Amino acid sequence: MLNGQDTLKMSARELQQIRGGVVGYVFQDPGASLNPVFRIGNQIKESLKLHKPEKANDAEVIRLLKLVGIPAPESRIRNYPFEMSGGMQQRVMIAMALASEPRLLVADEPTTALDVTIQAQILDLLRDLKQRLGMAILLITHNLGIVGDLADRVAVMYAGQIVELAPARELLQRPLHPYTRALMNSVPKLRGQVDRLPAIPGNVPRIGNFPPGCRFAPRCPAARPECSAAAPELIQVEPGRWVRCPYWK
Repeated sequence: MLNGQDTLKMSARELQQIRGGVVGYVFQDPGASLNPVFRIGNQIKESLKLHKPEKANDAEVIRLLKLVGIPAPESRIRNYPFEMSGGMQQRVMIAMALASEPRLLVADEPTTALDVTIQAQILDLLRDLKQRLGMAILLITHNLGIVGDLADRVAVMYAGQIVELAPARELLQRPLHPYTRALMNSVPKLRGQVDRLPAIPGNVPRIGNFPPGCRFAPRCPAARPECSAAAPELIQVEPGRWVRCPYWK
C-alpha cells in the first residue's frame, strides 16, 4: 500500500500506469463525468490512447460497447452523452474504465443516480464482467441491499476508519461493531409493525475535528468512559473477522 510520501515520489508516468493501467474507476454520476460536447466514441478512444494506444480505433470502441451491453454500438459511438439515458451513460463509463483492462475496478456508488430497474441491470453487468474478465471490484455504496447481493467481503467505514471487516454474509447476519449494528437496525423490515425507524443520534464528526479515542463513542449506545481516552485498534476477533471495538460482544 502506498503512503503519502511514496505517492509524491512517483512520476506522472508511474501514476498513469496505476490509474487506469491497474485500477479503473467508475464515478457516481455519469452525467457529470462525461464531457457533453464530445461524442462517446471519442471519449472512450481517449482512454485507449492513454493506456492501449495500439487499440485506439473504432473497432475496439465498438467491442467495449458490446461488452457492456449497449445495443447497436456501431451507431452509438457517434452519440453525445445527452442523447443517451442515465443507464446507457453509466455503461459508457464502465466501458471507459475497462478500456485499459484493469485488474481492479473501483465502482463509486455506480447506481445512485439511476432508477431501481436500471440499478439492477448495472449490478448484473458488474457481476457478469467480474466473472468474464477475472478482475476484482471494489464497490463503494450506502445500499446494504447491494452489499448482500454483490459483495464477497465488506469493510464498514465510519469517520474515515474501517470499523468492521468480514465476509459479507456473516456481517449482514451477525454484525459485531456497534455502528454496524445501528446501520442494520435502521434498515426497514418487511415484516412487523414499526412506528419509527431507529436512528443513530448525533452527527458524523467533521474531518480534522475527530473526538478523542473512539470516533464513534459520542454516538455509541455501548460506549464506556475509557472509549474516549484511547483510540481502539482494528483487531481480529474471529477467523476472517476484524472489529475496531474492544466491547464488541
